[in-house]
Amino acid sequence: MYLSVQISHYPLQDDYKPCIKQVIERLKSSELEVHPNRMSTQVFGEFDAVMRVLSETMKWSFETHGKAVFTANFLEGDRRPAD
Repeated sequence: MYLSVQISHYPLQDDYKPCIKQVIERLKSSELEVHPNRMSTQVFGEFDAVMRVLSETMKWSFETHGKAVFTANFLEGDRRPAD
């Protein structure tokens, strides 16, 4: 099953930009298709891979940078924007 996710990361600290950039880089280094933009990041891939990568990335973020809020929208299927 293919999964499309829109995720936003809000670190609860003053110097938040480096945290966001590191989370995006971790997502990009995975096997998933990742499209960051100014308000959120879109992630596409097989369901199990997406859930594994998101889980590992969020856990790493909490352990590395402390408290943060993640918001996500999950859509079954391929919702990639047309080129």
